[in-house]
Amino acid sequence: MPTENWAIHMHKEYFKFSCAHFLIFPDGSKERLHGHNYHVDAEIEGQLTDKGIVIDFILVKPVIRELCDHLDEHWLLPGEHPELKIDERDDGHTEVVYRDAHYLAPTDEIIVLPINNTSAENLSTWIGRELVRRIGERFGKTQIEKLKLSVSETSGQWGVYYYADDVD
Repeated sequence: MPTENWAIHMHKEYFKFSCAHFLIFPDGSKERLHGHNYHVDAEIEGQLTDKGIVIDFILVKPVIRELCDHLDEHWLLPGEHPELKIDERDDGHTEVVYRDAHYLAPTDEIIVLPINNTSAENLSTWIGRELVRRIGERFGKTQIEKLKLSVSETSGQWGVYYYADDVD
């Protein structure tokens, strides 16, 4: 008997965010502070409901957009990088130090993510996990069995996160 799978795939113009970051390389060097116009794609796989859908697009699209809007026009920092120092000061600014590089920026323009580097792979992981968590919080048990969440930082370059629910 053949195996059958169903999914919805979402690629919307408004699934995007622009932000600044720098990547820290394995040898300890880093990129210059720069920005990207990121785009998000999502594919959710699951069983069909008795209504003939995996999950309603109307439920998922606003959550993806909310995540993109949250990150938009911020400087993203990896809060779990062992050498990066992030000090939120009392004057509304945050000081960021990596080796010889020192930065000062308004705190409300920075988002510190629970990741160890601001790679497209880590951004896709954070967005993917947040998407699954927020959908679960808002809509309870859903048909999401698998998720493929992709983040592009430039045309033709994607970081991809795969999620699979361990359904018994």
